[in-house]
Amino acid sequence: MSISSSLNAGVAGLAANATRLATISDNIANSGTYGYKRAVAEFESMVIDQARGAGSYSSGGVRAATNRLIEERGSLVATENALDIAVSGRGMLPVVPSVTVDNNTGEQPLMMTTTGAFRTDADGTLKTASGLVLLGWPANADGTMPVLPRDTVSALQPVVINANQSAGDPTTKMNLGVNLPAVQTEASAPGDTLPLSVEYFGNLGTSETLDISFTPTIPASGSSNEWTMVIRDSATIDDTGTAVDESIIGEYTLTFDATRGSGGTLASVVVNSGGGYDAATGKLDLTVAGGPLEMTIGKIGDTNGLTQLSDSFAPTAINKDGSPVGNLTDVEIDENGYIKATYDTGFIRTVYQIPLVDVPNQNGLTALDNQTYQVSPTSGSFFLWDAGDGPTGSVEGYAREGSTVDVAQELTNLIQTQRAYSSNAKVIQTVDEMLQETTNIKR
Repeated sequence: MSISSSLNAGVAGLAANATRLATISDNIANSGTYGYKRAVAEFESMVIDQARGAGSYSSGGVRAATNRLIEERGSLVATENALDIAVSGRGMLPVVPSVTVDNNTGEQPLMMTTTGAFRTDADGTLKTASGLVLLGWPANADGTMPVLPRDTVSALQPVVINANQSAGDPTTKMNLGVNLPAVQTEASAPGDTLPLSVEYFGNLGTSETLDISFTPTIPASGSSNEWTMVIRDSATIDDTGTAVDESIIGEYTLTFDATRGSGGTLASVVVNSGGGYDAATGKLDLTVAGGPLEMTIGKIGDTNGLTQLSDSFAPTAINKDGSPVGNLTDVEIDENGYIKATYDTGFIRTVYQIPLVDVPNQNGLTALDNQTYQVSPTSGSFFLWDAGDGPTGSVEGYAREGSTVDVAQELTNLIQTQRAYSSNAKVIQTVDEMLQETTNIKR
């Protein structure tokens, strides 16, 4: 009987609007929740099979299907903490519950979130107040990143920042800009050796020295424009039991141009011992106690590097990379997801890379507590991207992602839902009255 189906349709309408009311109330309650993605209730009609033109109609009613719009992005809110992290654009941060880390339960299903306020705990682990631990790939000792698989979480580790850690950066490159006095290569010059000491940093953060001596070649007449450069390494110990000075890591004969167009620049470099000289780059390949060191002395005919002019012996531009051991002072994350540690010596080193997780269908992810999500059959498999590569956006420090809820729109939906609920209740009331009339026929 059609009147009975009307009663069922009214009840279904009440249930559907109650579901919609639940999503609206959840959205309004989380309008100030960082990283919250609003939920929506979509109504779907239900149809009872019936012959066309049969003269009767049975209502099927309605049902509500809920969905969370995870792919929507909220506006970024600036903060004052470097490790307040948000994703600008597509992609999510990989996280894991702290209880998983504490219990060492092995590899767990990947969880992800779009934002988090991360702080170090007593062990230095970066986690949120709700217990979400940030995951990342640890960098190599030199700050470079290894090549790692992108379709598994096996290489991801909890990000641990030890506030008491110290680090140094060994010197691997040096530029030697020195002017040698041209008058010292004349026949009347005394031929004194000119010493120069340049500090560099060893693998253990120790301060070492390259002792460089320049000895002029004194001709019988005129000017030779020639010097012998000997480089000694303080970290390379000389064995006094041998005739060879093991601390010498390079000896070179330098000849300078005396022509009008290129006067004072290098004309030739002859390697007597030690690492070779590359005329195309102007670099010496030296080997100190801790490993290779690249020293730039200048290309042939170049005014940068070693020169021979006038009567002064003076460094013009000596610089190097590396730093001594320093204490950690700050930790920040850049737009590419690299967590960088800054030390009081000015040394900055990459310690972790945070990849961004992406799936083909973000709205198909399973929503969990604390604005986290997990991969599901409808979301598709995940892939770990470098931030900014592929479809992913950038990582923002000093920022949180706001809720995607529009309170004004939710209040409008609330009014519509209330009226729809009342209308369905009116249907039930009307059906009840009509059934009562049917009952009264017998009287």
